[in-house]
Amino acid sequence: MQWLDFVAWFFGGVFLLNAVPHLVSGVRGEPFQSPFANPPGKGLSSSTVNVLWGLFNLAVGYALVCHVGRFDLRQTGDAAALGLGMLAIGLFLARHFGQFHGGRAAERT
Repeated sequence: MQWLDFVAWFFGGVFLLNAVPHLVSGVRGEPFQSPFANPPGKGLSSSTVNVLWGLFNLAVGYALVCHVGRFDLRQTGDAAALGLGMLAIGLFLARHFGQFHGGRAAERT
């Protein structure tokens, strides 16, 4: 079913974008929030954990985009599904991680 492909590509975008902060923090040698921290998503995980979590997200995103249906970046609908997933998780993560890293303008003094 075509709509299931779009759902997979949406979540592929979610996983691909979520890989970015974990990989960047990990390769910089910096701790960062992850689901494995205490408390999950709020505490800091080591750079090694973040590299592994980032690579896992990258692999899942790749599988969803490249191995479900026939994704074509030149097709507007395909690219829109991927982009909407990236936009959705990007806005969520900006707000979530902003509370820990000073990214929320309302909390600045």
